[in-house]
Amino acid sequence: MQKEKECKILFIAILSIVLFITLTGLSLAQLTAEEIIQKRDDNEYIQSSYAEATMVISQGGRRIEKSMLMYSLEKNGLVEFTNPADRGTKYLKRDDNLWMLFPDAEDIVKISGHMLEQGFMGSDFSYQDMMESDKLTELYTFALLEEDTFNDRPCYVLEAIAVPGQKVSYYRRVSWIDKERFIGLKEELYAESGRLLKTSEVEEIEQIDNRWLPVQMVMENKLRRDTYTRFIINKIELNPELDESMFSLQSLR
Repeated sequence: MQKEKECKILFIAILSIVLFITLTGLSLAQLTAEEIIQKRDDNEYIQSSYAEATMVISQGGRRIEKSMLMYSLEKNGLVEFTNPADRGTKYLKRDDNLWMLFPDAEDIVKISGHMLEQGFMGSDFSYQDMMESDKLTELYTFALLEEDTFNDRPCYVLEAIAVPGQKVSYYRRVSWIDKERFIGLKEELYAESGRLLKTSEVEEIEQIDNRWLPVQMVMENKLRRDTYTRFIINKIELNPELDESMFSLQSLR
């Protein structure tokens, strides 16, 4: 009887140790919000790229399609439209500055102030959206809200609040980040007042050079009715050798 009691005590002790080790391991394996967003930055942030893209703007029953070539090098970017109606229109981003070339007038205009909040070429993306090229970890502080699913993919749901003094498009962002591939699949974008401004959802992703990248997404402006913009990357090259002279005002002409 005594021996049986000792065996029970020993079994309980061993079980307690196993449970402690297991729970401790799970606790250590749980990623923090900062670690999750760092992994997303590591996956999605690209030093340089070349892309051919299509932007489809839907407004009520109206559908407008625009095509473009896109070059990026760190914080600099150049976009040239190639569809007939906008052919030759160019945008140049250098650090925190944005310029536009009107090809007919050969006039270069700097876009700043409230103009940055307007729709980029009439789309649901703002000019300020196109300006953000910094890593998210440099612009926001993050908190892990919960775990959820989006399109049957397990996700971390993170809340991002803008770092004071940083120029960002949205004060608060709530993001669904794929737990396995660390790519943002959905975002809700809020003003500082708490009002929901826009939502974006990734429709297609591809694995390119060991990265998971969005190649088709939809942005919906919640302040307007019956409008959304689908952005499609038809071709992308990561880390091409780009001459920095491409990103000068002279390059716009």
